[in-house]
Amino acid sequence: MGSISERYVEMLRNFLRPQLRSLRVNMEEMWFLPDGATAHTARTSLTVVRQMFPQHVSRFGDVPWPPRSPDLSACNFFLWSYLKSKVYVRKRHTFDDLKVSIREEIATVPQEMLVNVMQNFEERLRTCVRQKGRHLSDIIFRK
Repeated sequence: MGSISERYVEMLRNFLRPQLRSLRVNMEEMWFLPDGATAHTARTSLTVVRQMFPQHVSRFGDVPWPPRSPDLSACNFFLWSYLKSKVYVRKRHTFDDLKVSIREEIATVPQEMLVNVMQNFEERLRTCVRQKGRHLSDIIFRK
């Protein structure tokens, strides 16, 4: 089936790129923030990412990755854990079944929840500015 990096590159080329085109995303305003996963930092992966997002790759790319930056990404602080809590309730038997389930769950995220996530994201950005880029301990360890 190929390495994880090869599958990741395939997903970038055959899913992400067509989806962004179909949504008419302005790629000049879009930034890509890879995490530290080996598949995401492989040379082949970063080559594709840099072609898709020229001069707009954070970490291992065009701008330094800020400290605790997962706290500045709605996908990292909300979406991935939310999806896992929904998708992994039932065991998926095939990769295609998993992909369908993920798409279904993304489509059913309540609008009010998305509004709350984006308000939280804006607060995180304001806190990052107030902290001058330092750790967001008041957000991470909120009581």
